[in-house]
Amino acid sequence: MSLRSSLGRTAVFTLLYLAATWLGRQTIMDGTNLSLVWPAAGVSAVWFLAQWRSRRRWLDVLALSVVTIVVNMATGAPAVLAVGFVVANLMQAGVFAYLFRRWLPHLWGGGGDRPLARLAELWHLIVSAFLATAAGAVIGPTAGWIVNGVYSWPATAVWMTRNTVSILLIGATGLRLGHALHRWRAARRAAPRCGIVPPVGRHLLEYVAVVVCSALTYTVAFGLDNGLPLAFPLLIMTVWAGLRLHTAFVVVHDLVFGSTAVLFTLHGDGPFAQIGDNALRALIAQAFVGMVAVVGLALALGRDERVRLLADLRASEKTAADQATMLVAIVDSMAEGLVVMDDDGRVILRNSAAARLMGGVVSTSGQAADAGFYGLFHPDGKPLSTGELPFRRASESGEPHSIDIVVRNPGVPDGRILHVTATPIPQLVDGRPCTVNIFSDVTADRRHRDELASFAGVVAHDLLNPLTTVEGWSDAGLSALDEAPQHPAVEDARDGLRRIQRAGTRMRNLINDLLAYTTARDAALATVDLSLDAVVSELATARVDQAQSGGGPVPRFTVDGLPAVHADPVLIRQLLDNLISNAIKYTGPGVVPELEITAVAGDAGQVEVRIRDNGIGIPDGQHARVFDNFHRAHRTAGYQGTGLGLGICRRIVERHGGTISAEPNPDGQGTRFRFTLPAATAGSDRREGRRREAHEDLRLR
Repeated sequence: MSLRSSLGRTAVFTLLYLAATWLGRQTIMDGTNLSLVWPAAGVSAVWFLAQWRSRRRWLDVLALSVVTIVVNMATGAPAVLAVGFVVANLMQAGVFAYLFRRWLPHLWGGGGDRPLARLAELWHLIVSAFLATAAGAVIGPTAGWIVNGVYSWPATAVWMTRNTVSILLIGATGLRLGHALHRWRAARRAAPRCGIVPPVGRHLLEYVAVVVCSALTYTVAFGLDNGLPLAFPLLIMTVWAGLRLHTAFVVVHDLVFGSTAVLFTLHGDGPFAQIGDNALRALIAQAFVGMVAVVGLALALGRDERVRLLADLRASEKTAADQATMLVAIVDSMAEGLVVMDDDGRVILRNSAAARLMGGVVSTSGQAADAGFYGLFHPDGKPLSTGELPFRRASESGEPHSIDIVVRNPGVPDGRILHVTATPIPQLVDGRPCTVNIFSDVTADRRHRDELASFAGVVAHDLLNPLTTVEGWSDAGLSALDEAPQHPAVEDARDGLRRIQRAGTRMRNLINDLLAYTTARDAALATVDLSLDAVVSELATARVDQAQSGGGPVPRFTVDGLPAVHADPVLIRQLLDNLISNAIKYTGPGVVPELEITAVAGDAGQVEVRIRDNGIGIPDGQHARVFDNFHRAHRTAGYQGTGLGLGICRRIVERHGGTISAEPNPDGQGTRFRFTLPAATAGSDRREGRRREAHEDLRLR
């Protein structure tokens, strides 16, 4: 705030306060030196709000003090009483400004730039005015007691009522006027060449009617000596204005006609003038004015708040409708299919791409049909059962479920491969759990990948013959060099042949992995009821024998009664062998490998197998990527591999309709692999139960 602006405000408020103080002193009560009305209370409240952030507030305090002392002493008040009134008015204005800025910091005068516009703000204004008046009443009437020698409780009641009403009426007027001036200045700064034209109300005739009727009714009630108690029925005019007209007009209406009622009463006219006691007459008149102000402002602000809420509601509805329209347009423009279904298969939302990707085969009942209706198959050609649909798996497990599905029906006679991901929705929809199903056409990608895998398998197979020749001749060369005399050239040749042998071993491992991947991808499944206990026991024994013969750390196995599964024995053996060999290979130097293999019953007739090790673990962020082909999480010299082992495991598990994942070992160092396989039939379970009795909690050390 500039010096010029601050001094200008101080001058204007000083003149207003001077006029208000002089007018108030013209209404002194007999024998108390206390005024019946005190408009200076409202002026000083707005004054301190407007100048609160001024660096020269001391000038405002000084101006208020001088005006209060001069006017009070000039109108017959003793010097001691004038000083008491100074302290009381400063206390009152300061407390009001502090409370207002603390409770209503968003309004003009409180540090913000908004007008008084809500019922809650009105109640805060009234409470602030009452508490500030109470603070002033502690000092003002006490000063009168010191001068007169008698404490007057009626004078205190008049002080409380008149000052609260004054701050409420004049304060509300000042807040509205201050906000209007603030907006006008902001508009001038934004567009200095444009004039600001106030809007003309749509109900101009109604404004005129309220003014005319109010003038007539107040004249009849207060100006004519009819002896009738017609004051409080005048609230009808206040209600009319508060319900129908602009809030600023209501504030001015309350101020003008409230002041009119007080002036008539002071002149000895109106229903309140018949009260003989001055203090009681002033108290009732001020209570009437306060009631008029509160009723008018409450109605006007309540109406404004309802209108604003209705406008906000309409805007929110329009925004929601626009967002819904945009969302529908986005969903319909997606290349991927999207279907939202509940756990019973009721279709809640489906875009056009979903129907197109399914070959146009859509259930007209609004309910998902069985898998055969749509022509759904596994990638290996096996028909997909209804229980294997991704949305049912996701609904049962509560976790996302992904699967590749082949669609073959009259709309897609050549077949289409879709990658379907079903994700449960955290919130209920229409009171039921639902899933979001995304369909992606991966036909070209899968065919390209299969062609590459087939090519890799052919190449790997064709490379075995020349590799065998290379390995054979290198072995023969080493055997021949073993019989040759010692010579540096012989040692160089022997070292070169050993390098060829190591390279050949690495190449053979890669070729074997490529062939295994091709087998896991292309070989027809020959599923039978299979004992996991027997397979794991055989593999564990082989690993123990291998470690003992090689002089390395002997791995320790803990196998907890594994159930039977319905799977391909060759592929399951390869799956378990890959996971066990990985766990042993990726163990820290000098650490004895420890593996725990357990199983639990899963959802939808599945068995979940868990293999936990104490190895070096998988780096953060790579637990999902380790199943990608040729991905190697550890590339240090001590841990060699082709990067195909876990890719083969995933392919085997997925061909059996299951899933596989890796995660950090929850019990400490290492990794835990989890995969699902179809459970065996009931007869196999009985046989497996007898087998468990013989192999309960197998431990090989």
